[in-house]
Amino acid sequence: MAVFTEARHARYIIGKCRKGADLLEEITSLCAAEGVKLGRVEALGAVQKARLAFYDQAARQYRSLELDEPLEITSLVGNVSLKDGHPIVHAHVTLADAEGRAHGGHLVPGTIVFACEFCIQAMEGAELTRGLDEQSHLPLWKMD
Repeated sequence: MAVFTEARHARYIIGKCRKGADLLEEITSLCAAEGVKLGRVEALGAVQKARLAFYDQAARQYRSLELDEPLEITSLVGNVSLKDGHPIVHAHVTLADAEGRAHGGHLVPGTIVFACEFCIQAMEGAELTRGLDEQSHLPLWKMD
């Protein structure tokens, strides 16, 4: 059975990112400034270029994908928890190019905002921290 805990909605933070900002760093910095330690993130908009990652399960390492072109954010979904005592945003994003082809993966630093609107649902409840999961070798929530 899945391991789980409960959380309660605390507040919504909605806004837009600065043009030219790093998308992941902008949202993470906002969470730190607003004291969001647990939450959910959604966003849409456009980026000037993107940097994504894909976790190679066999090699147990991330592979990077660089997209040096304008792209639409068709979906960004993620969560906020703590790692080493600081908020960390774990997000996946799907981006569409000018021909409508989709590119997706794990959002990493290097994705530059053209325009982006976001919604952060801050939550209260258990404090979730990230640590190395021995089965997957990924930094997952510690929920013993």
